[in-house]
Amino acid sequence: MTPQSVPRFAPGTRFRFDEVRSAWVVLAPERLFLPDENAVEVLKLVDGTRAAAAIVDDLATRFAAPREEIEGDVLDMLRELADRGVLRS
Repeated sequence: MTPQSVPRFAPGTRFRFDEVRSAWVVLAPERLFLPDENAVEVLKLVDGTRAAAAIVDDLATRFAAPREEIEGDVLDMLRELADRGVLRS
């Protein structure tokens, strides 16, 4: 996953708010992930059209945080989710 990558959820994977758990969840075939608050903010921006760099820009602006710090964290998280088969680019 690079800044130019356009992440999207893998087929059969959904990101939604689970009323029963009162939490955001990633549902994948035979798996369930409970992302932390930071991951939720990133995953809300994964739409299959926005590049990772645009996601980083949005978060840096919204949270008034250094872009360089956010970029490293976001790309690491997106890579990890891609390795787990949750995201594709």
